[in-house]
Amino acid sequence: MDFEFEIFADDGLKETFVQWLIESRWPTVSARFSRLWEYYQNRMIGPQRFRHPDGRVVESARPYIQAQEIGLPARITGRVYNDPHDPHAAQSVPDLMRKEVVIENDIAWRINAMVDFLFGKGITWISKAPDADRRRIIQTVINAVFEANGGAGFFQDLAVLGAVYGFADCIVRPGERLNTRLQQPSPGRSVQKEDAAASHASILSAASAIALDLVEAPRALPILEEQDYRMIRYYIQHFYQARNEAPDRPSRSRPPRQAAVTEILGPTAWQRYEDGRRIAQGLNPLGYVPVVHIQNIAQPYFYEGISDAEQLIGLQDELNARLSDRASRITMQAFKMYLAKGIEGMADKPVSPGRMWCTDNQQASIEEFGGDRSCPSENLHITEIRDAMDKISGVTPVVAGVLKNKLGNLTSGVALKMTFMGMLTRNARKQYTYGRGLGQIAQMILDILDRAGVFATTLQERQIEVRFPNPLPEDMTERLQEALLKKNLGLPQQKILEELGYDLT
Repeated sequence: MDFEFEIFADDGLKETFVQWLIESRWPTVSARFSRLWEYYQNRMIGPQRFRHPDGRVVESARPYIQAQEIGLPARITGRVYNDPHDPHAAQSVPDLMRKEVVIENDIAWRINAMVDFLFGKGITWISKAPDADRRRIIQTVINAVFEANGGAGFFQDLAVLGAVYGFADCIVRPGERLNTRLQQPSPGRSVQKEDAAASHASILSAASAIALDLVEAPRALPILEEQDYRMIRYYIQHFYQARNEAPDRPSRSRPPRQAAVTEILGPTAWQRYEDGRRIAQGLNPLGYVPVVHIQNIAQPYFYEGISDAEQLIGLQDELNARLSDRASRITMQAFKMYLAKGIEGMADKPVSPGRMWCTDNQQASIEEFGGDRSCPSENLHITEIRDAMDKISGVTPVVAGVLKNKLGNLTSGVALKMTFMGMLTRNARKQYTYGRGLGQIAQMILDILDRAGVFATTLQERQIEVRFPNPLPEDMTERLQEALLKKNLGLPQQKILEELGYDLT
């Protein structure tokens, strides 16, 4: 791939370094993050054929495998996975027969519960503009941009990407319409004149053209400042994009043709390459890299945050191994089996009601064995694995509505909060990181509209606070009584109504 970086006019951006990032760094990063997603999604891969070394079909095998099976030992799967990132790259072990394989994806429901706690009730934008009318307009404009980019679905996608990969990046793209206006000289009108000249409908229409592009972690190759890992100097994403074209040799197993895409975003310019050829480039009139980086849970001195999925992989593999062992034991013990001695042709006689066997051999016998037996140590070990996953993730089965014998703990609001303490604490940490990132996206949106001459705002007016509602069910009567007490203490009525969740716009 031949890069040409003259448009960036930056001696610090080296073609050789970017080439190394794509050829050496990207395969490792992409494989690592792709495996995290596989453990979350646990997709089904099939059809699969399993046979004994002598050619017989394996009776206990199913015609598919699941992504998490790659973490099971070979004594269960009968396979060795040479490439831990590719379930297809497996080698059968001749001396090992495939046993019952059980996969219970405890990672996905925990992450989904975290997403529901974080964004299940939506969020509220609070502008810091001193004028009430300006606050109302600003909040409406921000809502219009996010609604145009998926609304609640955008926030849920953001939270899922962050929980799985440990971080999520969002590129704020002005769009062709606003980009044309950004390239033109500033009109130089004051805020009052511009607001009087532009109608509210035209502002919302222009704002809706702004695109919020979430970037998957396997694509991201950020170039950070050498002295500050928190600052993005250039943002590169590299990925393969499917084309609406048939492969060179059409086949049912071959995917459509793919193009290798590389995009480079800098503070002054941008470029896009496909299959090693530069197909587009242009100037960036914003003067900064329009990317907002959000860590899932803050991790100091690292660009990536803490992934909720990565912490659970080891325990997930252990849980699947023990569940598979138990299934294999149950298969062997749940059905009664018979050992016949001295009866000719017994192998051809079915065991079913109404059947009789006879023989002249007085030494003949039929012995019964098998049947399920209790194994308390096995069940205890599985329970302890689940408890460990509860402690690490902070998500207990109660969060998903599995109460079992815990109804007695939910008799009061305080007891309910104590039951959810781990989840609430983790959720509060996420509210800070995601709230701060969403506020930066909102600031960038307002800055783009201001630079394009569509909706002028001051630096103070672009300060946005993101407010999350309480994820737990609440007694409205208690909340209203608390609001009356705050009013009697002299708190502003507007702040009290905002805490109650009323939209004053």
